[in-house]
Amino acid sequence: MNIMRKKSISQMISESNKKALSRSLGAFDLTLLGIGAIIGTGIFVLTGVAAAQHAGPSLIISFIISAIACGCAALCYAEFSSSVPIAGSVYTYTYATIGEIVAFLIGWDLMLEYLLAVSSVATGWSAYFQSLLSGFGIHIPAVLSSAPGAGKGGIVDLPAIVIILIITALLSKGIRESAKVNNIMVFIKLAVVILFIVAGVGYVKPDNWTPFMPFGFQGIMAGAATVFFAYIGFDAVSTAAEEVRKPQRDLPIGIISSLVICTTLYIIVSLVLTGIVPFAKLNVSDPVAFALHFVGQNTIAGLISVGAITGITTVLLVMLYGQVRISFAMSRDGLLPPVFSKVHPKFKTPFANTWLIGCIAAIISGIVDLNTLAELVNIGTLSAFTLVAIAVIILRKTHPNLKRAFKVPFVPVLPIITVFICGYLMISLSKVTWISFVIWIAIGFIVYFFYGRKHSKLNDEKKSRVSSLPFFIP
Repeated sequence: MNIMRKKSISQMISESNKKALSRSLGAFDLTLLGIGAIIGTGIFVLTGVAAAQHAGPSLIISFIISAIACGCAALCYAEFSSSVPIAGSVYTYTYATIGEIVAFLIGWDLMLEYLLAVSSVATGWSAYFQSLLSGFGIHIPAVLSSAPGAGKGGIVDLPAIVIILIITALLSKGIRESAKVNNIMVFIKLAVVILFIVAGVGYVKPDNWTPFMPFGFQGIMAGAATVFFAYIGFDAVSTAAEEVRKPQRDLPIGIISSLVICTTLYIIVSLVLTGIVPFAKLNVSDPVAFALHFVGQNTIAGLISVGAITGITTVLLVMLYGQVRISFAMSRDGLLPPVFSKVHPKFKTPFANTWLIGCIAAIISGIVDLNTLAELVNIGTLSAFTLVAIAVIILRKTHPNLKRAFKVPFVPVLPIITVFICGYLMISLSKVTWISFVIWIAIGFIVYFFYGRKHSKLNDEKKSRVSSLPFFIP
């Protein structure tokens, strides 16, 4: 069997045209979509972890480096999504350019990325929810409020489990999202971030920015690898290509605008955050609210918690939806068992898939600490971005005449730069993260060779063609 067999792009485009969505989004909608997907756990949670453990006040440089890596990868996404607007993201792009085994492994990788992203986001949600409750004098027992590795004496993070199960229940019965609802949520998020900046800037003490690089350049890169999680939502912009009125013009505007706006906000927030609180004290799951509590602004801290909960809930829903979508696409291609692509006759959703993934994510969020989750998500995302960049170069060589609504400039230079930056950030991650990642990929190899390779729809098509030959002997 040819494990490097590819799906036909012409067939993909033909299938896409038959099921084309209404092209109703413009550049403004895409920009707000990107901001809505990006602003969440990264700004409300990981800023504290990255500052305390890796970069200190130089966290602003970490954010800039991550933004550059994401910006390069985003352009690669834009070319693919505007040329081959098919569900499945990197999994689909790789299937069309590199081959089935690589596509399966990146899909397997994306499943882990989204699964752990859901768990990580839920952990951040839990921290802000508990912060909000404490403002009313309500405290969840320590044993039920944090994961064992968080160092708070907990044995399970119950709020994180509960919120995932609630979102799972909603998704299993169907979900309707619109640009109008997303725009409202974005304005709420932006209002909360701006409120923090305005309320906190008066409490900034420049002395807290010294030393600026307490962990050196290596710390900045480790910080960049950690806060990379803050940007992974930008691919929501590229996946909307089929619903954009003018993808060639609007996609680059949406991607670049959302990244620039979010990067600017991240830099300002990290400056204010590390200026208010000494970076060593920011190793908490709710650093933005914690900083305002630190200076006695408890009322505003409560408002920040409400806004953070609202924003993070939206991200949580999108991440869980994305995971189910990836596994659904792989199952539809025969690479995973049919249960993942089975549609409920009443709700018209991958019901069993949604609950299976939701329950696993809930268990993980309840027993694994935030930092470990974030690093595992980042290594999965970085490997996906690397493959997208490589796939763009291959697609230019193998399909030079393919109609492209948007082209990545300076190919192959820019994709190669993307590969090097993402690779360097991956190297900056911990040894434990790499071991966990390698183990997951090894499991993926086993699943593919014992199941996916035999049940692939491309394999069935090959058998069908062979059996139809006039001299075929069964």
